[in-house]
Amino acid sequence: MIPRPASTPNSSLALFDLDNTLLGGDSDYLWGQFLVEQGIVDANEYETANRKFYEDYQRGSLDIHEFLQFALKPLSLHPAKFLYRLRERFIKEKIEPIVLPAAKALVECHRNRGDQLVIITATNAFVTKPIAELFGIDDLIATQPELIEERFTGGFIGIPCFREGKVKRLNHWLHAHRLDTSTATFYSDSHNDLPLLNQVGHPVAVDPDEQLELTARQKSWPVLSLRQGAEPVVI
Repeated sequence: MIPRPASTPNSSLALFDLDNTLLGGDSDYLWGQFLVEQGIVDANEYETANRKFYEDYQRGSLDIHEFLQFALKPLSLHPAKFLYRLRERFIKEKIEPIVLPAAKALVECHRNRGDQLVIITATNAFVTKPIAELFGIDDLIATQPELIEERFTGGFIGIPCFREGKVKRLNHWLHAHRLDTSTATFYSDSHNDLPLLNQVGHPVAVDPDEQLELTARQKSWPVLSLRQGAEPVVI
């Protein structure tokens, strides 16, 4: 059963979180694991830190600036062309297998309705741009790594697209496109996205973590699953 998008008048804005929402996993964490597997970073040191930051994210205690300093540093150590080739393998080997068919179907429902499609994610744009392309979504709002003269610096540009920062980044995008969130639908799995879920007209919890599921039930938000073998709730 394919989940239908929430019914709103005419076309509207459809916002999608990426990791553990449209994907059956976390692309940021998997990129770190991939770097370890390829010998790009020190295995013991990097894997331990990568796991700690992921657990911090799940608990809602992630220091986004500390994490970005860690996550973006490997980009600064190699030429961009090498990284782009590495990323192609990463997408094919690690991401394509976790693209959820029901998630693609949901995106197509919104596309067929004429909605404006946007992926909004804390994971940096180097990792997520080709993933957005897998879904045929042109508009990506993500943390932006700094690139100077075809070399990543290890820093980032602007506001990290995380928690309240995700709201600020979306508001800038909305202003530029003369849109608002009054009729927008936002799909997310994480309690870290509550600041944005509370702002849209149609928040939807997708395979939510425990805290988000509790909040969704309390606020009578739709809750659905896009995972294999699950029966998505039709909303």
